Amino acid sequence: MKTRFVLIETSHAGNVGGVARAMKVMGFDDLVLVRPRWANVLRREETIQRASGANDVLAQARIVETLDDALDGVSHLCATAMTPRDFGPPTTSPREHFAALTAPERLATQPEAGVAFLFGSERFGMANDDVYRCHVCLRIPTHAQFGSLNLAAAVQLVAYDWRMALGGFDAPPAAPASAPPAADAAMVGGLLTHWAQALVAIDFLDPQAPKKLLPRLNQLLNRAQLVPEEVHILRGVAKAVLQTAERAKR
Repeated sequence: MKTRFVLIETSHAGNVGGVARAMKVMGFDDLVLVRPRWANVLRREETIQRASGANDVLAQARIVETLDDALDGVSHLCATAMTPRDFGPPTTSPREHFAALTAPERLATQPEAGVAFLFGSERFGMANDDVYRCHVCLRIPTHAQFGSLNLAAAVQLVAYDWRMALGGFDAPPAAPASAPPAADAAMVGGLLTHWAQALVAIDFLDPQAPKKLLPRLNQLLNRAQLVPEEVHILRGVAKAVLQTAERAKR
């Protein structure tokens, strides 16, 4: 579905770059600015730096004088405002509205030509007249005592929920872990012998009556599927035990 992000009277150049970046990571590239503070905002150094590589979004962004000029080709308008109006469009959360907007039964009977998300000035938010012409007012659920969102952060949240409603992106497959080869039987046998010496040195193992201690330890080591590095660590422990026991006898 055609998607457009519209920034109305944006006052900070860096926010424009941040919005471009937020849009790009969610796969959107249609950005329109209505009467931004800076006529050259798309070329300002702060804008480009904050875009962090989303230069293609900036390159095709448009600057227009009126909101009407920004809405060509879209049929569903979503305002974003934290303060509910006395009258006008219903207020809902982005996720709830997007689920309804992309429901198969709605798309079959009321397909939208395109959707536009409107964001107001950082200083004043959206004007009432701009909100009233929208079909819905999106309110991002935030902490009741601190609901202030940076413009780019608000765009990122809306863009994420909208992308997920459209089907999302497949997560990249995890690279298969290259497991190191298991220690061979000779290495495990050498470890067991080393541990037997250490256990005798601290009087934990009686060599005259070992019972089944060593076979049980052997089974434990086999179940652990040790790799060579782990064998070296455990042999280092055995060596330290033997050295400590030797010093104690002096």
